[in-house]
Formats: sequence, structure tokens, C-alpha cells
Amino acid sequence: MSHRVVVTGAGIISSLGVGVGEFWRQCLKGKSMVTPIPVQWERYADFRSRLWSPLPAFEPESFGVTRTERLQLDPATALAIGAAREALERAGFNLTLAQKRSRALSLTGVDPTRVGVHLGSGIGGMSSFLHNHASHLFQRAQTSLKAYVGEFKQAENVDPRLEDAIDLMRHRSRFHPFVASMYMPNAGAAAVGIKFSITGPNVTYCVACAAGTVAVGHAYRAVRDGYVDVAVTGGCEYVYDEHGHNFRAFDVAGTLVRDCADADTANRPFDQKRSGFLFSEGGAAVLVLEELEHARRRGASIIAELIGFAETFDAHSMMAIAPGGEQIERMIRGALADAQVNTEDVDYINAHGTGTENNDKTEAEVIERVFGKNVLVNSTKSLLGHTIGASGAIEILVTALSLRDGTTHICKNLETPVRDLNFVRSVEQHDLNVGLSQSFAFGGHNAAVVLRRYD
Repeated sequence: MSHRVVVTGAGIISSLGVGVGEFWRQCLKGKSMVTPIPVQWERYADFRSRLWSPLPAFEPESFGVTRTERLQLDPATALAIGAAREALERAGFNLTLAQKRSRALSLTGVDPTRVGVHLGSGIGGMSSFLHNHASHLFQRAQTSLKAYVGEFKQAENVDPRLEDAIDLMRHRSRFHPFVASMYMPNAGAAAVGIKFSITGPNVTYCVACAAGTVAVGHAYRAVRDGYVDVAVTGGCEYVYDEHGHNFRAFDVAGTLVRDCADADTANRPFDQKRSGFLFSEGGAAVLVLEELEHARRRGASIIAELIGFAETFDAHSMMAIAPGGEQIERMIRGALADAQVNTEDVDYINAHGTGTENNDKTEAEVIERVFGKNVLVNSTKSLLGHTIGASGAIEILVTALSLRDGTTHICKNLETPVRDLNFVRSVEQHDLNVGLSQSFAFGGHNAAVVLRRYD
């Protein structure tokens, strides 16, 4: 038996702020957070890109992450817990203390075995891995060199270059005893399950930039097909490290914005002057999906309805999108068939829209080939930059909010489009009934979710 699936809750932590309300207000204002990369990174390498989108300062304790948990979890996992808590509270679930010592919570009035967790992450706890690798690599060498320099200082005969080299060996004070569990890719999903005492299926999707969309899609299927009544789903990512390693990995690949003279206009998906994507420090978006009758019995407010999902694989390249976009088109048509809607029924597309040359060109071509020129097209990455594994979940949330409110944010910095499509240029009211959110990823993964306005 097939069940209808609705979104009853949402939570987000992003460069535009913490919480759905603040995030959506900033989106509709066309705001962005773009700053120069941390100064200390430039001590380690010469970068072609020098801009990124950092997260705001936040305290994990403010959304229920205890001090002990904060010490034992990667920041990506803490972000997932924070977004999940907001999503569950917005869905109307009453969270009660289940374990005093661990501060674990439980959802009252719901069978925890009938609740699943489906989370995506592109890189997982890479930040924790890199910080601890630096400690492992440099700690003893730095200690020895400091002792050596100390001896020479007595003779006032120390080359300052040696002291600078020692300072470059910056690292955390200790090798963390929990690092193995901090950097494993499934930590986010596992921690959410533990925090909220959820004992249903707990699954991690690690498919690079499509991770969030794939996670939501499979959560949708789990609820639709009756495996669970409720699914906590989305994506999380945190890619800061003190040496700029993660940033450099994308920079040397030539994927990041290169025209950095004007921070406000550097990030420009679908524009002919695009030069790459804006690297984001990370973020998390979590949705609560629920079987419609289950939600109705609880009296839950409904944001939107999920009606379709599909995924394909290019089988072409680890880093380049397949020319022609045949598998992207097959994915879109598969998602629409799953949703039982036609191409002319789709009013809005939240595109992958990275700002990289080939991705935007191919995506725009496929959109025109499938939908024509009238459908509204947007790129949330034009505001946020690229949050890797969290991006798809954030964009599905934006699509749901756009359908609910009948409006959407602008595709920022779009002056000369790569193709004559109906890109969103201003915040206006639209009759939006069906929306599609799509993601592509390194490796060749393609995924799309179809949503419908819920009346």
C-alpha cells in the first residue's frame, strides 16, 4: 500500500543564520555571507580562490548538545543534532528527558521503532580527522624543535625562520580519544538516533553533493512504503580545518570561484561570468517526513507534500558531469513519473546551480529540453554557496517553503544568463503547486525530489 508523505517539521543551521524563520527571512532579502578565507590558511598554500561563506558563531548547547557531547562529536554531527531538534519541535513532537546522565530525549506519543533516521553527508567528520592527524603528525616534532630552539635562545642565535616553521606545525593539544567515532561517516545519523532515542532504521548516505537529496528521497520511500511512520532526514556538513586542507582540495581541482575582486558578486550561478562555486563552511538541514494520516491524528501543521523521487548515475567521470546530461534527464523524467505529474505541471525548479562552467551549462540545457522556458528556475547556492552534503537538503527545504508561501528568493548576481530560461530575478508572489529540487555530485550521482503544495 502506498502512503502519502508530508513535511511536518524543518530545522536548519546555515551561513544565513540558525533556525528556519531567520534563514527564510534572509533568503527572501537576498542576503549572503561572503568573506575572505581565514588569514592563517594563506600561510600554508597559494590559493586561486580567496572567498568563502562561513557559519555564524553558535553555541551547540543552545540547541541541546551537552558539553560532554560537544567534546565527543564532530561539528558536523552537532549541526545535525541542532537542526534535528528544531525540526522535531516544529513538527509538534514533545521531547522529554529519557536519560538524565546523557541528556538523551524521547518523542512522546510515537513508537520509536516506527521512526527512522536518514541523513546524508559528503565528507562526514573530515574536520576531526584533519585536526587529529595534525596532532599525530606534529606534536612530538614540534616539542623537540621547541626544546632545540630553547637551547639556542640562550646564545641569542636563533634563525627566525625556524621559529616560523615551528609555528606552522599548529595542532590541537591532544589526540582525541573519541576521534574514530567522530570522523566515521555515519556519526551524524547515529548521534541523532541516540539523542532522540529513535530505534527505527538508521541510515547514512555518503554520495558527495547529492547526499542530502538522496537521504530525503530514501526517507520518502520508507514512509511511502510503510516501513516507518516518521522519518528524520536531511544532510549535514562541516569542512573547516585549521590548515585549509578541505578548501585547498576543491581549489586545486579548479572548482571554486576565481573572480574574487568583489566579494558581493563573485558567486554567480547560471551567469556567463561565473567562475566556480562559493565554498561554504558547512551547515545542516533536517526535515521531518510523516505519513499523512499519522500527521493528521497528531494535529500537525504541514509544510508541503513529497510526491516523487528518482536517482541515476552518469558512469562517466569522478569529477566531471557527463556532456549532454542524458542521465540527468532520465532522473528528472523518472522523478516526475514517480510523482505522477507531467512536465507542464512543474512550476518551480530549485536547480543544483553551482556556478561551475560545465555544470550550469549542462543543467540549463537539460531544463530547457525537458520543461521549456516558462518554468521558474532558481539556485539557492547563489545565496549560500555550496554546503556539499547538506546542500540538497537545504534546497528541498527552500522548495517546500517556496510552495507553502507562493514565493521564492532571487537567483543572485544573475546578469547575463547562460540560457534564456525563466530565472527568478525578484521576490514576487507566484502560483506554485509543484516544485522539483535536484542535485548532482562528484562521481556522477544525480537525484531529484518532487514536492507539491499541501492545501
